[in-house]
Amino acid sequence: MLSANKLMPQGAGLAPVLVKRATTIELDWDTRQKSRFEAADSGGRSVGVFLPRGTTVRGGDVLVVEDGSLVRVIAAPQPVLRITHCTQHGTPFDLVRAAYHLGNRHVPIELQPDHLKIEPDHVLADMLGAMHLIVRAENSAFEPESGAYAAGGHAHGHGHDHGQAHDHEHGHSHAHDHANDHGHAHTPHVHGPECNHGHDHSHSHDHSHDHDHGHDHSHDHAQDRHDGHKHG
Repeated sequence: MLSANKLMPQGAGLAPVLVKRATTIELDWDTRQKSRFEAADSGGRSVGVFLPRGTTVRGGDVLVVEDGSLVRVIAAPQPVLRITHCTQHGTPFDLVRAAYHLGNRHVPIELQPDHLKIEPDHVLADMLGAMHLIVRAENSAFEPESGAYAAGGHAHGHGHDHGQAHDHEHGHSHAHDHANDHGHAHTPHVHGPECNHGHDHSHSHDHSHDHDHGHDHSHDHAQDRHDGHKHG
């Protein structure tokens, strides 16, 4: 068995012709999130992969084998749930709300501009359906988002280092009074039995805005009143 202990994210630094000639290895997400595994490439060779702990392998990455050869990784199609917003009863912003609720449950999510993907889960599918989202099962590559502090910042192959501390001083202080989303009534937050959130919104903003409008702003935003409907 050959070993590979070096990963080149998205083949960065390699000539395209070398990447094109490389053998391939097709891996599902369960395998690609491991730093040590064994698999066979398209040339029939058994390759043992030994990467730094915490490394995530993405489709398009290139493994460097001990004999100097290259192996290009392909994200294998697998069962997933594709989540889109309802064009009749909702808006694209519903996907942001869905990602928030899924994130609260620490669910791996693939984020795309027009849809989300998660691994199959009928409880989550029911929750999303109740939020007026359309959930369909399909087989496709799954590339969930990495954490902001993932090893090497390698998220979807877009890892980069700014190489500088972002110490911006704007010369003015922002003292905003958000009043917890202005009292809007949002779609009910459906908590599962395992959901144990400690929402402590102890924001200590100094609201020194002495604005005297002379009238009472009492807005009544009766939002998110959806008529019941069923998605096919």
